[in-house]
Amino acid sequence: MPPQVLVIMGSGETSPTMVTVHQKLFARVGDASAVLLETPFGFQENASDISEKAVAYFRASVGREVTAAGLRAPADDPEVDTDRSLAAVRTANWLFAGPGSPSYALRQWRGTPVPEAIADVARRGVVVFASAAACTLGRLAVPVYEVYKVGAEPVWLEGLDLLDELAGIAAAVVPHYDNTEGGNHDTRFCYLGERRMRMLEAELPEGVHVLGIDEHTALILDLEAQTATVAGRGGVTAHVHGASLTWPAGTVLSLDELRAAVAGLSTAHAPGPVVAVVDEEPTEVQRSLGEAVDAAEAAFTAAETAKDADAMVAAALGLESAIRSWSTDTTQSPDNARATSVLRSFVVRLGAAAVAGLRDPAQVLSPFVEPLLALRLTLRGAKDFASADQVRDALIAGGVQIQDTPDGTTWSVG
Repeated sequence: MPPQVLVIMGSGETSPTMVTVHQKLFARVGDASAVLLETPFGFQENASDISEKAVAYFRASVGREVTAAGLRAPADDPEVDTDRSLAAVRTANWLFAGPGSPSYALRQWRGTPVPEAIADVARRGVVVFASAAACTLGRLAVPVYEVYKVGAEPVWLEGLDLLDELAGIAAAVVPHYDNTEGGNHDTRFCYLGERRMRMLEAELPEGVHVLGIDEHTALILDLEAQTATVAGRGGVTAHVHGASLTWPAGTVLSLDELRAAVAGLSTAHAPGPVVAVVDEEPTEVQRSLGEAVDAAEAAFTAAETAKDADAMVAAALGLESAIRSWSTDTTQSPDNARATSVLRSFVVRLGAAAVAGLRDPAQVLSPFVEPLLALRLTLRGAKDFASADQVRDALIAGGVQIQDTPDGTTWSVG
C-alpha cells in the first residue's frame, strides 16, 4: 500500500532540525520521484539560488536527490516550461514546497490543475508543505508579506483548502506560530503578533479554526492510518474562539480525536486521549543557529578565562560546524550574520590570546618577579632606597602591579 501522507512544517524545513523527519518520510516512498515546487519563492530575484540551496540540503543532509519544478510565474516568464513542470508534479511521489509568499503562490496556483495535482501526490505518496507553502493548505491563508512587510490591514485570503479535502480539517494554517524574531515586538503567529491575530480570529467563519505549527515542528498526517503525529521541537496548537489546545512533539493522535478535540474547544471539552507519545530525546543539532551561537560564546568565554587553548579552539570549530550545517537553510535569519560575526570575533580573540600567551601571566612571570622582589627587599633592608625604587619601577613598567602591606609585598599582573 503506498503511503498517503501530508506533512505541515512550521519552519526549519531546510535546517538540521528537520533532517531526521525528512529521512523517515523519504524511507516511506523509497526511490520514487522527488520534486521541489518553487512557486512560493518564484517572484524573488534570487529564486534560483534558493532552489539550489534547497536541492543541496536534501542531497547533502538528507541523502536524497530532488528535482526542482518551476511553476514560478507562468504568466510572465517565457523560460518557465509550465507543462513540463506540471508533468513533474503529477508523476512525483514526494513533493515539497516551502519559503516565500503565500499570496503569490495562491495567485499562481488558483484556477490551474496544480492544487489537484498536489492532492493526488498526497493520496499516493508524501507531500511536505512548510512555512509560506503551509499557509496555502488551509481554507484561509495569511498574506504575510502584505501585512508584516507592507502594513496592509489583516485579512484572510482564500486558501487551497486541501487540508479539509484530504484530512477533513477545516482550518487556517498558521506556521511560525511561536516565532520570536521580533525581539522587542510580537512576531508570534506567523509575524502577525497577538493584536492582529485577534483581528483575524474574529473574521473566521463558523466551523473554521486556526491550526498553529511551531517553528522547527512538523505535523505529520497519515491519511491511510488516520493519525496525526507531532515531530520536531515545538508543538501544534488548535485555536478557536479564544481557546487553545496544544499537542507537544512526540504526540500521536487519531484524526478523529484531533477533529473532536477541535470541535470541543468552543464548549470547553478536553482534547481527545493521546494514542501514543514517542519518547525521542532531542539531539544536539535540534536547536536554532542562534542557540548554537549562544552555546559557543559561553564555551569560548569560559575557555578563555581558564586559559584553555584547546577548549577555545573546540568552541570556535563547533560554531564553524554549526554555520556549515545551517548554510543550506533557505530561511533568511538574522542569526546567520550574527554567527559569522561571532566566529570572526573568536579568531581575533584567539590571535590576541596567542600573542599574550594562553598560560596565566602570573605563572609565566613568577620565576622572574619573585627574585626581583627579593632583591628589592634586600636593597630596602640595606637602606638603598633609590636602587629598590628602580627595581619597583622596572616591574611596574613590565605590567606588574606591586602592593606593599604590613604583612609583606604582593603583586599582580595588569
